Amino acid sequence: MRLALGPRGLRARIVLGFAAVTLLVSVVLVTATFLLARSYLLDQREASLTRQAFADANVLNSRLATAGTDVGDLLAELVPSGGSDVVLRSGDDWYSSTLDVGARDVPGDLQDIVAGGEAGTVRIDAPDGPALVVGVPLSSAGVEFYGVGGLTELRQVLATLSAVLAASAVAATAAGAGFGVWASRRAVQPLEQVAGAATRIAGGELATRLPPTDDPDLVAIVAGFNSMVDALAARIERDARFVGDVSHELRSPLTSLVTSVEVLGARRAELSPRAGQALTLVEGELRRFRRMLDDLLQLARLDGDATAGTSVPVSMTALAREVLTATGRPGGLLEGDPDEGTVVRADKNSLERAVRNLLDNADRHAGGPRRVAVQRREDAVVLAVDDAGPGVPVEDRERIFERFARGAGAARRSLPGAGLGLAIVAETAARHGGAAWVADGPDGGARFCLSLPAEGP
Repeated sequence: MRLALGPRGLRARIVLGFAAVTLLVSVVLVTATFLLARSYLLDQREASLTRQAFADANVLNSRLATAGTDVGDLLAELVPSGGSDVVLRSGDDWYSSTLDVGARDVPGDLQDIVAGGEAGTVRIDAPDGPALVVGVPLSSAGVEFYGVGGLTELRQVLATLSAVLAASAVAATAAGAGFGVWASRRAVQPLEQVAGAATRIAGGELATRLPPTDDPDLVAIVAGFNSMVDALAARIERDARFVGDVSHELRSPLTSLVTSVEVLGARRAELSPRAGQALTLVEGELRRFRRMLDDLLQLARLDGDATAGTSVPVSMTALAREVLTATGRPGGLLEGDPDEGTVVRADKNSLERAVRNLLDNADRHAGGPRRVAVQRREDAVVLAVDDAGPGVPVEDRERIFERFARGAGAARRSLPGAGLGLAIVAETAARHGGAAWVADGPDGGARFCLSLPAEGP
């Protein structure tokens, strides 16, 4: 079974990169150091054993020069240098300074070399560990001298050295990973600042800018980001001002049209049936036009952050009750927590407009509201409007809160509305630090929710 690993973040990749490079360098250095140290120590040990063997051979050779001297007696009196063992061959007889070594420990190749009158060395694996055998011919006495020196201590030294070097490599890798953590924080910090600034800007804080920097690699990025935000803020302000100006300019001719239509409506009885139908159609379109202008003006105020200085404590339950009463809807629709438990800090006029839009949306698209619930949920107060409609498809639940977005059913049935009511709800919630969403209602239909931070404990 294969495990699917998710993509690693930039910080993790930097740390892993530093650790991998440090590990690679450490392995190369440790390997090279160990091989060089092993070669040097081994050469030094072999040179030392060779010198000792030649020294012992010279001593033995000088004693063998005395007539009538027995090889076995001389070997018994010989004290080898450095704790080495000595094996002698005289004719077909073999003599040893200890029972641990003997003729069996002298390789045949070395015997052939020494028998030919030349000195030589061979490494062997003795029962007590690796050893070096040095062969020296004593031609004048007809004796072959073999010194056997152990390399066990050298092997222990090399094992200790390898353990120390391995521990050093692990420590260096850990230090490299730690440095990678520090370097990744330094490398990612500018990105985190940009991300934080972008998040605040997306939340409506258009005055957010990146702080100046002396880093030559970041100067261009900071300057470009701040220039982009300046252009974006200017564009948003210009668009909001344009919408507000257009809406204000349209109010005068709209008022004139409404007045003229009201005059005609007062004399409806004098009109022909077809003219009466046309007048009714014009009245409906004018009402729709007026609502759209009001919505555009409200959005322009929200874009201008006009609610920033007008927040006051408002009870969501009391506000919902007032809106139901003002719009002629039955108060029995409301199911709310006590007034004192649903207090939020908000602009009352904007919040009242948002609640009214939720109720109007249920009237226009879903046969009216079934229930209006206000509940305190930990640190938030949620107002929910359940309607009697068919619900909202999952793929449309985010889109319907966009400006001028309308459901497919509304478009087919030519229902009134310009698609700005829910956008005002979402903007109002966002300006007050809350959120708006739609879900399935408990009794069918849709449930539109408006959530704001609660005031007080």
